[in-house]
Amino acid sequence: METIKSQEQVNNKTKDIAYSGILISLVFIATKFLNIRLPISINGGLIHLGNTMLFIAAIVFGKKKGAVAGAFGMALFDIVSGWMAWAPGTFIVRGVMGYLVGSISWAKDRNGNHLGWNIIAIVVAGIWMIAGYYVTEGILYGNWIAPMTSIPGNIIQIVVGAIIGLPLAVALKKAKII
Repeated sequence: METIKSQEQVNNKTKDIAYSGILISLVFIATKFLNIRLPISINGGLIHLGNTMLFIAAIVFGKKKGAVAGAFGMALFDIVSGWMAWAPGTFIVRGVMGYLVGSISWAKDRNGNHLGWNIIAIVVAGIWMIAGYYVTEGILYGNWIAPMTSIPGNIIQIVVGAIIGLPLAVALKKAKII
């Protein structure tokens, strides 16, 4: 009996690692290949669909997977795309962002199934993202005015991520394929 239990634990751990890797990859791909550089931002702002995948990961799988997917997926993007200085800030901002979405959407046995709470989760995480990147950019560039030019792009990222991510998360949960 104990051997079966141990094998089940190994299978669950393997499945957990596989899901995490897939989610990290999806966040990275959506950030790397589905993006637009903003001409209005002083420091080269970027609008991408990485938030869509981060929101889906957190709503479908919860706070831990949301945090891991967001932190590693988007920090990896920074590292391979010439934004290395941003990677530590991105790791923190996006990790906390995924954790917030997952925590709020899964609280009180909601399990990511309540649209209103999912929207609240994205709004709270979006406010964190805007504040976190404002501070990160202020530190990186030693200027506390210039980071304000990134706020419109960040808002667009959050809104587009929610518009695309929420229906996809609902569809994945209803399909029960995961």
